[in-house]
Amino acid sequence: MAEHVIQFHASRPQSRVAKIGLFLRNNRRSIIAVQWVIVVLYAAMVIIPAFLPLPAEDQHIWDNLRLFAQFCFWGLWWPGVMIATVTMGRVWCGLFCPEGAISEWVSQYGRGKALPRWLKWTGWPFVAFVMTTVYGQLVSVYEYPQAALLVLGGSTIAAIGIGLLYGREKRIWCRYLCPASGVFAVLAKIAPLHYKVDRDAWDKYQGDFEPVNCAPLLDVRRMTSASECHSCGRCAGQRDAVTYSARSPFSEILDFNNPARTPDALTLVYGVLGVATAAFQWTLSPWLLSAKLAAAEWLVDHDHFALLDNDVPWWLLTHYPEASDLFTWLDGALILAYLLGGGFLLGSLLLIGPALAARLLKTEYLTWQRFTLALTPLAAASVILGLSMLTVTHLKAEHLWLGWLPYFRIGLLTAGCLGSLWLALQLILRSTGKTGQKWNAGIAMLWPVGLMTTVWTLVFFVW
Repeated sequence: MAEHVIQFHASRPQSRVAKIGLFLRNNRRSIIAVQWVIVVLYAAMVIIPAFLPLPAEDQHIWDNLRLFAQFCFWGLWWPGVMIATVTMGRVWCGLFCPEGAISEWVSQYGRGKALPRWLKWTGWPFVAFVMTTVYGQLVSVYEYPQAALLVLGGSTIAAIGIGLLYGREKRIWCRYLCPASGVFAVLAKIAPLHYKVDRDAWDKYQGDFEPVNCAPLLDVRRMTSASECHSCGRCAGQRDAVTYSARSPFSEILDFNNPARTPDALTLVYGVLGVATAAFQWTLSPWLLSAKLAAAEWLVDHDHFALLDNDVPWWLLTHYPEASDLFTWLDGALILAYLLGGGFLLGSLLLIGPALAARLLKTEYLTWQRFTLALTPLAAASVILGLSMLTVTHLKAEHLWLGWLPYFRIGLLTAGCLGSLWLALQLILRSTGKTGQKWNAGIAMLWPVGLMTTVWTLVFFVW
């Protein structure tokens, strides 16, 4: 029956984009094979470098496996994942993610228990993202493979455990607990490619069909957002109603039939634009350095030396004597305060604009959550800028020409700012407010855009 259905859909006129979706549905075995290849590569890049010695000063990414793996994983892989999410939706989740593939596979042999209420809490992805981001900075996850193995390996083990306990052939971990899920859900909202569901065609369909195994547990019939869809292609052509198609990258946020959810808005403003930005730039911050020097001087003057001790386990704070890289308890406390306090302060300041715009316009469907989601293009540019800093670090170490870098950064930041301002403008124009209120709302939305521009200008051109 499955072959008959696929052949039926393939025989209908389809756009090139729609054919991609059908190709993915028709080639599940090949996709699974690719996923297992990625599982092996992922495991190799995470596990092997953790047991290799520090590279010599004259070694490069092309002649040292540890440097090569570090560059591939943090310099290419993760920036590429974010770019793919912004452009094609959550294809990483559905087609390539090793944790998702392993979790779904083991769930076939697990207990298949029903999902408890606590697991369905919508705040878990945000909490997991913040905790993982902060802990990763404390143990220097980007710099040391032992820390990467601890953080990423721990996440994979947790994904396997959840797969063995709950669901059957599903990705429960990915849907509810994955630390990156909330970020992906936000960024996928502006992806110009998505799976579009024609509800009328779905309801009118009378032919035979094979039910879709939607791994992230979506109600495909009622799917209107790309946020939770993993873009795996399994539902392409289903009931002659699901089509992989192109759209305006702004259409989902401007579609008031799509709810602007509070978890998405908070993840965007406090997670992606708040804590993540603080994590990307704390090592360059003169404010943190000044606070550290002042605190250390006070501690010495008052004969309090416990916080200046650097005999800390490596799995709790960075501790690599062979690299002369040791965090004290004071370092850990200040970094923790900077990431959480600074990140949440930045997020709160950013939220002033959307909250004020919504209050000024007093239009039912123009909530602060909707205006916050208008900052998604800026959030996408911000996270890509932050992750590319790791790429640049490796390229600088290899003494490669980076004359293009300032133009790239300015261009990407400008694109994110203009995209968010355009979205905000379109929302304002759709309001029922008076002209003066609309002007004031527009000025309010200039605030978060200007604030993030200032932050990144300080990071790249001042500090």
